[in-house]
Amino acid sequence: MSSEVNQAHAAAEQMTPTAYISEHLQNLNNTGGPQSSIIDFGIINLDTIFWASLMGLLTVFILLIAARRATPGVPGRFQCFVEMIVEMAETQSKSIVHGDRSYIAPLALFVFFWIIFLNTLDLVLVDWVLGVNHFIESFGVHVPHHKIVPTTDLNATMGMSMSVLLLVFFYSFKVKGFGGFLHELISAPFGAKWYLAPFNLALNIIEYLAKVVSLGMRLFGNMYAGELVFLLIALLGSVWTFNLDLSLFGLVGHVIAGSAWAIFHILVILLQAFIFMMLTLVYIGQAHSHH
Repeated sequence: MSSEVNQAHAAAEQMTPTAYISEHLQNLNNTGGPQSSIIDFGIINLDTIFWASLMGLLTVFILLIAARRATPGVPGRFQCFVEMIVEMAETQSKSIVHGDRSYIAPLALFVFFWIIFLNTLDLVLVDWVLGVNHFIESFGVHVPHHKIVPTTDLNATMGMSMSVLLLVFFYSFKVKGFGGFLHELISAPFGAKWYLAPFNLALNIIEYLAKVVSLGMRLFGNMYAGELVFLLIALLGSVWTFNLDLSLFGLVGHVIAGSAWAIFHILVILLQAFIFMMLTLVYIGQAHSHH
């Protein structure tokens, strides 16, 4: 096993820049190989499931701690921070969703924190992931690939957006009833004339599909692009690995560019979480409205 680990280290050292980037962007799945088609329900990205579940549990744990430590007196810094986020989520849900918000406001709060934690994994140094893989291999467990950021996996972001769509359908049925929802599908936006029903239905189907695609692709596109930039910056700090005579320039460029991009990326992380939360509220709010 030690010889296999040494061979893995040697292979890593002989990587080309293209292979280096591909290695970091490939998920660990149940087949052991890359996904060959856009839609393949036989492939399960194990790393995405692990990190998404872990960050979800971390979100619940932190919110539970905040709830148990809440006091009526002068709040501490942690309680004050959480109360600000709770108030923000409550205010936004109250202004968008006109109806029962017993579960909607907590959902918005959870989504906001969860996506922040998922996106923050992008700030983990990219080569630490390979280091963890080599460490695990020292115990006899072979981990060929491992991508740490779930929101850079299109399967994860599209799954999240489809979950939002299911919530939209649930609240549409709950608020309008099954008959009312079907009537809305064939009567909006052009009117309730019978000959306009096919056009209304087609437009509503397109609208729901557009919501799912735009919600999932927006989060994925921004985080995937950010991860790719981090990898390109990491190449600056590793130019000697690829036999280039730019070691000093690469090291300086890596530190400066990496620090600047990490600071900027923090804004992207927070903004994408806020946008996903707001669009979730908007779509659920539309399910409560009558056309």
